[in-house]
Amino acid sequence: MEVRELAVPGAWVFTPRQFPDDRGLFLEWYRADIVGRTIGHSFEIAQSNQSVSRRGTVRGVHYADVPPSQAKYVYCVAGAVLDVVVDIRAGSPTFGKVDCVRLDDTDRRAVYISEGLGHAFMALTDGATVTYLCSTGYAPDREHGINPIDPSLNIPWPADVEPVLSPKDREAPSLAEAAERSLVPTYAECLAYYASLRHPRG
Repeated sequence: MEVRELAVPGAWVFTPRQFPDDRGLFLEWYRADIVGRTIGHSFEIAQSNQSVSRRGTVRGVHYADVPPSQAKYVYCVAGAVLDVVVDIRAGSPTFGKVDCVRLDDTDRRAVYISEGLGHAFMALTDGATVTYLCSTGYAPDREHGINPIDPSLNIPWPADVEPVLSPKDREAPSLAEAAERSLVPTYAECLAYYASLRHPRG
């Protein structure tokens, strides 16, 4: 499995080796040892989610309060999506930085997104099916969003695909507005939480 850190520190893309034969193919899409070695601590999986989206659907930019927030390992089972990671950590040297990876059922990559980062994707095909391994369960009172069409983010959504947003995502604040209202995690909070995962007490 090949591993590459994205331009947003704390996010990595994992590309598995595929073994095709006349029956089909085999691959390891998740390896706890490789993920743990990459992120510097074990990735505790508390919940697994799956979404199926029609072409153009945008989900995100979503994030959760730190601590504990929610780390995600995102994999596209069928179809294709443009997966997006945003550094929303106030005070981060790369605050506002965006990086994107195409996840699909050809290269079968996955992306790991650390706690405190923003995450979104757009379905590039009908029936795009995405599975998320999550470090914590869904906690609606701790969940937040940034408007994925925020011009300051300059996310390179495909020009030939009309974005389909939920009312909640369409009405979400811009990154600047969320930061001004102290709705985003701070870089210091995130660093402290990452350190607690690497060196748990007890």
